[in-house]
Amino acid sequence: MRWNLGLAYLAALLGCASEGSAADTTIVRDGETGFTFSEYQAAFVIGQAITFRVAVPSPAPDKYDLVFQIIAPTAVGWTGLAWGASMVNDPLTIGWASGSTAVVSVRRTTVRTQPQVYDGATVQLLRTGTRVNGTHWQITAKCSGCSSFTTTGSTTKNLNPTGSNRLAFAYSKTRPNSASTAAMISVHDVYSYWDHDFSTAGNIDFAQLVQKNA
Repeated sequence: MRWNLGLAYLAALLGCASEGSAADTTIVRDGETGFTFSEYQAAFVIGQAITFRVAVPSPAPDKYDLVFQIIAPTAVGWTGLAWGASMVNDPLTIGWASGSTAVVSVRRTTVRTQPQVYDGATVQLLRTGTRVNGTHWQITAKCSGCSSFTTTGSTTKNLNPTGSNRLAFAYSKTRPNSASTAAMISVHDVYSYWDHDFSTAGNIDFAQLVQKNA
């Protein structure tokens, strides 16, 4: 199984360019969870998008937890968010719906092949803001280890909590056949990149909101 053939072509064919635009994020105050998010709408087919939201502490320490939210139409089999804007050498938070259950898994790979479960970062699903219904599935989760990670060798990448960070997503129409966080995922059909503004995602009461929604 190859993970790098024809993807840019397919993305362009579907109207999902493999290079996203800068400054495409907006500020969203989520009335359900209370978090202020920076939001990006990622087109995966013509006329449909997956919503990716990020919230961070304000002020943020050198290594900080973050909360992310994925809102995806039921047509999305799985989608993943690459925190280093690459399939390789960075944490990949992957989500899907398994029946009435929303599943999130953190993966990593050093080559372009099936990413495996990654123990260098942990995700905690937040009960509030996580659901599956007839039209969408939604995940709200805290990640520890997504904002600071080793890329290659001893090189560490730190996401800027007060600036712009390059992120990427992948999408597949094929749903994993299990609710296991180690379930095999299919090759992605579309991927794209964008610059996500973390400076508008700050939450003074970040820790309290995590506790409230957990």
